Amino acid sequence: MKVILKQDVPNLGKKGEVKEVAEGYARNLLLPRGLAEEATPRLLKDRQQRDAAERQKRQRVEAQNRDQASRLDGKELVFRQAAGEGGRLFGSVTAAEIAAALSRQGFAVEKKKIAMEEPIKSLGRYEITVKLQTGVKATVVVRVEKDGREE
Repeated sequence: MKVILKQDVPNLGKKGEVKEVAEGYARNLLLPRGLAEEATPRLLKDRQQRDAAERQKRQRVEAQNRDQASRLDGKELVFRQAAGEGGRLFGSVTAAEIAAALSRQGFAVEKKKIAMEEPIKSLGRYEITVKLQTGVKATVVVRVEKDGREE
């Protein structure tokens, strides 16, 4: 008997999968406990349509991310920070600040998508990777310059 799993079932499969199981297993365990439903032609067709719509949505999102990555690649951001001896910053430039600067330029990027091992704490030029999606990356140049104010 074919069933569509409504929940993950150990040793059988994950939610949404179509599985062939023994009729007794389906009738005595899966169906009464609400773990699965019988795979009727209508339900299978609905599932195929849902899968196709989800696939199209994923493709559309990936295309948008690739477009954003191409526009973002090589973008240069300049931060002016107060610095002391040897170019050491009094504060730091964090992923959140980089995300905010990109947002002001029209790029919606979450701070967790900005790959930084640690905040920037000295003057200079840094190449930062922005991971928009698995396999879709862009490199942003961050320049940290000394603030014009005298300390």
